[in-house]
Amino acid sequence: MAFRILENIKEEVTCPICLELLTEPLSLDCGHSFCQACITANCKESMPHQGERSCPLCRISYQSESLRPNRHLASIVERLKEVVLSTEEEQKVDHCARHGEKLLLFCEQDGNVICWLCERSQEHRGHHTFLAEEVAQKYREKLQVALEMMRQKQQDAEKLEADVRKEQASWKIQIQNDKTNIMAEFKQLRDILDCEENNELQNLEKEEKNILKRFVQSENDMVLQTQSVRVLISDLEHRLQGSVMELLQGVNDVIKRIEKVTLQKPEIFLNEKRRVFGAPNLKGMLQVFKELTEVQRYWAHVTLVSSHPSCTVISEDGRQVRCQEQIHHPFLKVKYFNGVLGSPSITSGKHYWEVDVSNKSAWILGVCVSLKRTTYRNFPGTEKYQPKNGYWVIGLQNEDNYSAFQDSVKYSDFQDGSHSTPSAPLIVPLFMTVCPNRVGVFLDYEACTVSFFNVTNNGFLIYKFSNCGFSCRVFPYFNPMTCELPMTLCSPRS
Repeated sequence: MAFRILENIKEEVTCPICLELLTEPLSLDCGHSFCQACITANCKESMPHQGERSCPLCRISYQSESLRPNRHLASIVERLKEVVLSTEEEQKVDHCARHGEKLLLFCEQDGNVICWLCERSQEHRGHHTFLAEEVAQKYREKLQVALEMMRQKQQDAEKLEADVRKEQASWKIQIQNDKTNIMAEFKQLRDILDCEENNELQNLEKEEKNILKRFVQSENDMVLQTQSVRVLISDLEHRLQGSVMELLQGVNDVIKRIEKVTLQKPEIFLNEKRRVFGAPNLKGMLQVFKELTEVQRYWAHVTLVSSHPSCTVISEDGRQVRCQEQIHHPFLKVKYFNGVLGSPSITSGKHYWEVDVSNKSAWILGVCVSLKRTTYRNFPGTEKYQPKNGYWVIGLQNEDNYSAFQDSVKYSDFQDGSHSTPSAPLIVPLFMTVCPNRVGVFLDYEACTVSFFNVTNNGFLIYKFSNCGFSCRVFPYFNPMTCELPMTLCSPRS
């Protein structure tokens, strides 16, 4: 019944000329409809013979202006195409392509749905076949399990994809950080070179000013000397050209003056050896910079803590320490503090930190085992600051006396015959071409070394303690001494 209805509708929307479903249908006044292309072609063929346009079915004449699009028919055609296509697809799915029979059986060997004629064919003879409806649930369960497994695999694949994206983003960040660090390091190198260039140029300009000043002074001296000689020459010429009385009057004084005349060479003409100016040892500078950059990789976050009553004040953020009051002791001429420790303690690995000591006239910093409670009678002055007492430190005293504190020595250890008590530390003078405003401290626990760097002077090594022999935990050590200006822990980016 439904098929017959579809056939009737199809017949109504079929073009009488091409016998296909209407395409862009146009309707005439007589009520007949044709494809736009078909009726146009028909008009061109009939006009030369008949001289007028007429309907191909009923022969009623019409004017071209009377042709009108029939959108209602066009809509019916589109819907009919969808229904026909759907029906054909269903027939293809439900019916055997070879025999046209309905697919009702399932061949287990081939895994395909077949019709009853296929089952009897040579191709499927001896195969196990079942009604499709009977085995559908079994295979539905198998496919459901497979679906769950694939969904899990999809989740795993999405996780792997996310991991790749995360790793990619991480690498991008690392590469960007490396780019930033490289740019910063090379900028620092350029700054170092610019600084060295400016220093050399300033020194050269200073020498130029001094030399030119000496030239001017020498020139003035030579002018005066020449004028003095000219005066004597003029006097002699006058006497020689004058009378006898003028010639002999005071002649002895003139002769004595002439004998005393000695030409003085200018100081500038002395064979002095000039300082040779030139580019600094770039290779050495780069090596120093490389060493500083290497140890700065181990930058540690250090904070200051006071483990006992102290004459020091620590800032709220634990990054700065200054003296609060001086300790006056009747047995001491010099005033000292115990200082403060840094946290955390160190039991292994490599650690680096920097301290700002700008404008301070005195300070001590480095590494120590602990702040031992010791009396001033036992350790007056700087005597406690020795490696054997658990201190590996350097310091500044009296504004410009930089020194490192080594273990005490015996009388026989002094080659110049000077006297010292056996407990006095060996104070090693440290000579600074550039006074450090910022000092870097590097501790290598396993290598048993403590190194100090002049960050202000491009990271040149100030001093290094070797064979420290750490046997327990150690701490960063900070002592602001009697100078009221603070010592400040620096951050990596400052």
